[in-house]
Amino acid sequence: MEKEEKGITVKKADDFSEWYSQLIQKAQLADVRFGIQGFIVHRPWGFKIIKKIYEYLEEEVENQEHDPMLFPIAVKEESLMKEKEHAGFSPEVFWVTHAGSKKLEERFALRPTGETQIYPVYSLWFRSHKDLPFKAYQSRHTVFRNEMTTRPFLRGREFAFFETHNVYNTHKEALDQIKLDLKTCDEVIRKKAKIPFLYFKRPAWDKFKGADNTFTPDTIMPDGKRNQLASTHDLGTNFAEAYDIRVTDEKEKKKYVWQTCFGPGVWRIMAAIIAIHGDDKGLIVPFDMAPKQVVIIPIIFKNKTAKEVMNYIKIIEKKIAKADFKVIVDSSDNKPGFKFNHWELFGVPLRIEVGPKEVADKKVTIARRTDGNKTTVKATDIIKEIKKQAKELDSQIWKNAQKNFDHNTRDAKTLDDVKKIMKTHRGFIRIPFCSVDKDGEECAEILKAETQGGNICGTLYPKPEQVSKNDKCAVCKKQAKEIVYVAKSY
Repeated sequence: MEKEEKGITVKKADDFSEWYSQLIQKAQLADVRFGIQGFIVHRPWGFKIIKKIYEYLEEEVENQEHDPMLFPIAVKEESLMKEKEHAGFSPEVFWVTHAGSKKLEERFALRPTGETQIYPVYSLWFRSHKDLPFKAYQSRHTVFRNEMTTRPFLRGREFAFFETHNVYNTHKEALDQIKLDLKTCDEVIRKKAKIPFLYFKRPAWDKFKGADNTFTPDTIMPDGKRNQLASTHDLGTNFAEAYDIRVTDEKEKKKYVWQTCFGPGVWRIMAAIIAIHGDDKGLIVPFDMAPKQVVIIPIIFKNKTAKEVMNYIKIIEKKIAKADFKVIVDSSDNKPGFKFNHWELFGVPLRIEVGPKEVADKKVTIARRTDGNKTTVKATDIIKEIKKQAKELDSQIWKNAQKNFDHNTRDAKTLDDVKKIMKTHRGFIRIPFCSVDKDGEECAEILKAETQGGNICGTLYPKPEQVSKNDKCAVCKKQAKEIVYVAKSY
């Protein structure tokens, strides 16, 4: 007996939140029933996509001469509190206080991020300017923060993490690295994951705790909220001074080093792939990221043709696998329509249909996940056609994402305009603003309160837009110094 179809029951445009939750569950990306809020189980299908994100990031940073390392999960309380601004993380951390029933002499934290566990050790590693630059990364690990509001792949109490931590002799080297970090975002998030975004320089009140400056690529999700996909930070010498990371220069004088750290949001990238590319049928992923790239569906009308069809499929499957494509044959006893829906839900990029007609003609029929377009080709041309179809699929994914993103920014001059636009618009709002230094924080708080959650994302980077002499701050009406982008955030 055929299984009951269990596809998504709501439309993405009608109820994005429910659609997103159903897709994560029904496409077996994660299981939220672990029993502790904010801790999820990564299921195999979803984790294979996350592994690809890690692979892309590792390849990019290793091409930039970063070396892998791995630190313990624990952070000493003393280390967590040393950098004054960064100590602001302490309300979010989980503390380990007992071993069994015995209270520990010194409690320690589960890392909320890597700086406070890594930099005390860095102070032991480097002595001379000749030891630098030092570029290293941690990958395929998790961090812990006591988030009050949680959502799979957007916010959690334990989440997948990737981070680089670099040390330099000069500030210029650090700033050059930040440019490379943004290049990594471009290569991985834009080109491979097919997610469009804008680069921002964060306001002074919203930069990483302990950094001089923070830079982020932000996209817009279908519900209109900003998704911060990564962040890279100019740490200046702040952490070096806090943790006494010094080297001798050419004149044998001790000096503090310059540092950067970079955190691509593995979870956030995953969330963007799910939300931006997916449709009412289910998941859509770029060809290279798919856990299975090709599914072969037998179309069998009579039992006497079944053997012929399956034998032909074995030949096709072997040929595809030999070309290093990830292929699966659905030989279950479900009807073809059920199988089509099932693999569309799971986002397999290409479907190959094989029935008696294809066997007789020595052909196959290929359907794309993005638009359902079908093409029949000779079996001898199948590898060439898969490559062609994969390229077209990726192009369609990018064009669809970019089309939506290109139309998601509105302009406003006053706070009233922002409030009106935000009631119906899903995306960024561009406004004149007094200052992204600390002086503008009060206006940012007023805007957030008046719009029920509108945040100043920052100014465009590396080329901020210029204000005119007639532009006044949308909030306080003083002369505007910046053009900033506003959006609600997760």
